[in-house]
Amino acid sequence: MTSLWTRTELEQATGGRFLPADAQSGAAQTDLSVTGISIDTRTLRPGDLFIALRGDASDGHTHVQTALDKGAACAMVHTANGFTDPRVLVVADTMEGLQHLARAARARFAGKVVAVTGSVGKTTTKEMLRLCLGANGKTHAAEASYNNHWGVPLTLARLPRDAAFCISEIGMNHPGEILPLASMVQPDVAIITTIGSAHLGHMGSLDAIAAEKASIITTLPTGGIAIVPDDAHGASFFAVAAQHASATLWAAGASPNSTAYMSHIRSGADGTHFTARIAGAEVLVHVPAPGLHLARNALSALAACVALGADLPKATAALELWAPGKGRGALSHIAGGAITLLDESYNASSASIRAALDVLHHLPATRRIAILGDMRELGDFSTVEHAALAQPAAASADLVFCCGPHMKTLFNALPHTKQGAWADNAASLAPLVCAALRGGDAVLVKGSLGSRMSDVIAALGTLNTVEPA
Repeated sequence: MTSLWTRTELEQATGGRFLPADAQSGAAQTDLSVTGISIDTRTLRPGDLFIALRGDASDGHTHVQTALDKGAACAMVHTANGFTDPRVLVVADTMEGLQHLARAARARFAGKVVAVTGSVGKTTTKEMLRLCLGANGKTHAAEASYNNHWGVPLTLARLPRDAAFCISEIGMNHPGEILPLASMVQPDVAIITTIGSAHLGHMGSLDAIAAEKASIITTLPTGGIAIVPDDAHGASFFAVAAQHASATLWAAGASPNSTAYMSHIRSGADGTHFTARIAGAEVLVHVPAPGLHLARNALSALAACVALGADLPKATAALELWAPGKGRGALSHIAGGAITLLDESYNASSASIRAALDVLHHLPATRRIAILGDMRELGDFSTVEHAALAQPAAASADLVFCCGPHMKTLFNALPHTKQGAWADNAASLAPLVCAALRGGDAVLVKGSLGSRMSDVIAALGTLNTVEPA
């Protein structure tokens, strides 16, 4: 396996020093080879550098010996007391040490970097990019949704020397979080997927959200390209940020004047089809999952490929291999194949619920049933945001089940004939849903991670048979 870091590189990048050898531990190492980076001993692999991060609920320093016993090449600590192993690298602070590694990895990287942010669709777009760019060269991308203050530097610190492309996902919950992360990433191309009401309670307004997302554009190099929605709130913020960076804006969407333009869109059980015209080049695109929002994600991913100089036909063909992740729109059949399940249980915002309801509306079914949990982090906007979903929920679903105190607002706003049941939490709602389902139903499950809609998914997975329609 290719080495990520040597002993000398680790010390130079972090400013730290390895502990000296003693009589018990043997001769000092002249070098070592780090082939991976871990912050969790449960997933650590031999050859990893284990970084002992300290959080509110845990301290990685208590797991250093476990990491070394499992074959870690070395461990980074900022509390050296009790350690004598010469494989221990002592730094001033392990979080700062991780950030130093990230910056050093970015500085030595000769390939191209694309960063993705947005209110919804970040991980989906990133995974599409992983395939599209992977068809053009060795591609490194963030795992899962590693888009926060430790996930972004961890992604960069793991960046292979010989990769052609790197994809970084960047998220935020509060003001001022995107700029320092994007400055670390230093993208050549930036994507803003959407501007929506996610985290509205922390941010205060859509303008504040747009301004925060637009800060990623200010980190582009002169001549860098930002790909932004052609219909999103905040166009003026994008323009100001691009002018500040001397970067170029590419609008993406259904407007014929957009640099990346999609037309002839068709979405159904066989997936989503559309024609993409990007900077003068035209391709036919098939995303093997239903959803107009997926067409937008795919369009942005393909536009980024063009902006990075990748081969567009190769990238387009690679999208045929894409599939929604667990909890992010995966379609399956349960109850012996009698029920279609659309699993959107990972997270939720107003925009993503509307998109999921639209997919449900177009699924072939005898009845369409929406099971919705609370959207979080909306603060004083929670009541109006939940109530506003009553109309699209009633238009797309024959029956709506809800759980959580905020979703009670939506439930009460529904026509009586559309009301399935409401419960305080997902675990209490699950048996009510299971009892109501019939053969031929299509079922959407969606809610914020904190609403634990995975409890409903787990209960649905136990259904073997249901009553016929």
